[in-house]
Amino acid sequence: MAHYAGVDMGATNIRAAVADGEAEILAAARRETPQGPTGIDVIEAVLRTLRDACENAGVDPRDVEAAGIGSFGPFDLAAGTIENPANLPDTVETIPLTGPIEKLIDSRRVYLHNDTIAGVIGERFHSDRNPDDMVYLTISSGIGAGVCVDGNVLSGWDGNAGEVGHMTIDPEGLRTCGCGHDGHWEAYCSGNNIPRYARLLYQDAQGMETVLPVEDPDFSAVDVFENAENDEFARYVIDQVGHWNAMGVANVVHAYAPLVIYVGGAVAINNPELTLDPIREKLEEMVFVNIPQIELTTLGDDVVLHGAIASAMTGGTGDRGRMRS
Repeated sequence: MAHYAGVDMGATNIRAAVADGEAEILAAARRETPQGPTGIDVIEAVLRTLRDACENAGVDPRDVEAAGIGSFGPFDLAAGTIENPANLPDTVETIPLTGPIEKLIDSRRVYLHNDTIAGVIGERFHSDRNPDDMVYLTISSGIGAGVCVDGNVLSGWDGNAGEVGHMTIDPEGLRTCGCGHDGHWEAYCSGNNIPRYARLLYQDAQGMETVLPVEDPDFSAVDVFENAENDEFARYVIDQVGHWNAMGVANVVHAYAPLVIYVGGAVAINNPELTLDPIREKLEEMVFVNIPQIELTTLGDDVVLHGAIASAMTGGTGDRGRMRS
């Protein structure tokens, strides 16, 4: 029986799973991502997690035919490494990934992607239609996309394609993005930035009353969504966020012409109607080409892990026609 492995490499947690030839997960393992002191410590944790998943599945790592990795970046794809990750301490300069995993499973079929590209591979593989033109969009602590056009998953020369959260959607640049540039989509609509944007809106709300704790340092996007039904200002924030989300999605549609956009990430998964309905409602007035279906991810929080496994099974494409028998 063929076995495949997937790794979801996050800044907080590492997850690994082993699946059979039908992409059915047999066992998984998880551990916290080391915060250093070096990249070697991080890859050793990855290898331990993958070994644990294999042990839990009763599979020798050398019997794993291929592995996929969905990870934060930035990457050096040629070297199979993460280079100077922004979300780990500065002492973590290089994290080798593909080489050590190749040695562990005794196979050169190891595919490295950023997490949103792994997401589009997973959604493509598990979609009933296995579409050639689609997007996976994540709206979470940040915003990013994985894109498949004409059956080709777009990675970019350095593996960092799909940074759509850094599209400029507000030419006035009222909000500065975490990357340091003004007017980016992520600066208005990511989970981390919704409360900051809400504070900006509140300054111009001309005394609008609200139950939102806008002055509280712990004020979060959760407060906004939880009060949207009964609080006028919270609803106003949701409407404004929905406008910017629709504008960002319209740009993605015009750039890539997808048949379907699957949306994941904590903001969307926890608030599907309040996140997706405004996009659906506004796209018709913003898009002049075919309007794609806008759907919530079918794979929930496991989309990257499923995508990593699907990548291993399909040579990094998510195309079920490329599965080895």
